[in-house]
Amino acid sequence: MNEDDIRAALAPFNLGKMLDGLHVGDGLVQVTLAIKREDAAAREPLRRDVEAALAAMPGVKNASVVFTAHKAPAAPPPPVAPVLPGVKSVIAVASGKGGVGKSTVAVNLAVALAQSGLSVGLLDADIYGPSLPRMLGLARKPEVRDGKMIPLEAWGVKCMSIGFLVDGDTAMVWRGPMATGALTQMLGQVEWGALDVLVVDMPPGTGDIQLTLAQKARLAGAVVVSTPQDIALIDARRGVKMFAQVNVPVLGIVENMSYFSCPHCGGRTDVFGHGGAAAEAARIGVPFLGEVPLLLEIRETGDAGTPVCAAAPQGVAAAAFRAVAAAVAGALAPARRAPPRIVID
Repeated sequence: MNEDDIRAALAPFNLGKMLDGLHVGDGLVQVTLAIKREDAAAREPLRRDVEAALAAMPGVKNASVVFTAHKAPAAPPPPVAPVLPGVKSVIAVASGKGGVGKSTVAVNLAVALAQSGLSVGLLDADIYGPSLPRMLGLARKPEVRDGKMIPLEAWGVKCMSIGFLVDGDTAMVWRGPMATGALTQMLGQVEWGALDVLVVDMPPGTGDIQLTLAQKARLAGAVVVSTPQDIALIDARRGVKMFAQVNVPVLGIVENMSYFSCPHCGGRTDVFGHGGAAAEAARIGVPFLGEVPLLLEIRETGDAGTPVCAAAPQGVAAAAFRAVAAAVAGALAPARRAPPRIVID
C-alpha cells in the first residue's frame, strides 16, 4: 500500500481540485478535501464513502477523510504609484521554513548577479532575524539625505537591513503591523536609485511580510529555497502555493545543501538526501534553478562577512551560485509575460 495505490482508489470519486492533501504511512491514510464551508453537509456522504473505500484496502489500518475550507487571499491590487520607480525587477528569495540557507542563497545570488554586470540591490526583509549585516561585513548606520536613507554598498551590491538601524543584539519584539511598517519604510524611504534587480531576502514562512511585499512592490518573481529532505520540501511547497495565490510568478526552486563534498578525499555524501527539490519542482510545474553543495567555505566566508562568490570566485561554491544566478536571470523575461501554471495537489 503506497500513495499511488491510494490515488488509484480515489480516482473513481472524481475528487479533482477538492483533493487538498494526502498522507500515507505505517498503514495510516489521511485525506484532506477542500470544499466551500456551506457545502459541508451536502458533501458528508461523499466523505463517508471515500473513507470506507480507503479503510477496506489491504494494508490500511486506519483511514480518515476530513474537510477543510480554504479561502485564497485576494490578489493584491497594483500600487497606486510605483514604490520602486527605478527598479526594473524585484525578486523575493523565500523558504517555507528556517534553516535551509535562504539568506546565504540571497546574498550570493545578489553578488553573482552583480558580477554578471547588472546593477543590483539587496533588501533584508527578515525584520525579526536580520542577517545581512554579518554576512556582508557591514556594521555602520546608513546616511540620510533629503529624508531618504542611502543604502550601504558591499561587493558591488546596494544593501539595506533593519540590522543597520538597531544594535546587533536588540530583540525586535514587534507585532505584525510594526514589522510590515518597517518593511514599507525600507522599500519607499530608501534611495535605491536605478537598479536592474532588487533581491529581497524574505523571512521564513508565509505571513504578513510576504503579503505586504506582494502588495507594495510589483514582484517579477520568487525564488524558493529548500534542502533535499521531505520535511523541508513540504514547507517549500507551501511557499510556492502562497506565491501562486497572490499571482506572483515562481521563478523556480533552489536545492541548497544538496550534497557534502569532502575537502580531503573529494568523496560525496548526500547528508540530507539528494534530488528532492528537483523532483518536487518537476511535480508542481516550476523550474529547477540548480543545486548548491554543503561546503565549509560557504559557512566560513558568510560568517566572515565576505560572501563566497566574492571570497572564492573560482571555487565550486561560487560556480554553483553563478549557475543559479544565470538561471534566475534567464527566467526573469518570461516571468514578466505570464506566471507558470503551478499544480499542487
